[in-house]
Amino acid sequence: MQARVKWVEGLTFLGESASGHQVLMDGNAGDKAPSPMEMVLMSVGGCSAIDVVSILQKGRNDVRDCEVKLTSERREEAPRLFTHINLHFIVTGKDLSDKIVERAVNLSAEKYCSVSLMLSKAASVTHSFEIRAVS
Repeated sequence: MQARVKWVEGLTFLGESASGHQVLMDGNAGDKAPSPMEMVLMSVGGCSAIDVVSILQKGRNDVRDCEVKLTSERREEAPRLFTHINLHFIVTGKDLSDKIVERAVNLSAEKYCSVSLMLSKAASVTHSFEIRAVS
């Protein structure tokens, strides 16, 4: 995997993935774009949400929506590393049980989400979920 990051102006940088996708990042407290640490937080949510939806779909579950609300704590002093991250999944679907959703969340957390597994080497990463039923 490869990528590049190019300075735009001030503390704004443009990241480009090998697949050609671009994302703006800003070191000025997210003035023009997310900061790199905000990008890391969103990345862990995206990685795990992809797993959860994929696992539920492969199990032929009627999943209609998935949102991850992320909360984090960071050290006060530099380097301002994450010390705790919680991923709270809000999964909407028909006939979804706690057991089915919990299994998908746990599989992502323990086996599939490389971002979460990597971050858990340096910070406490926890997961929670709720189910919203549709008829």
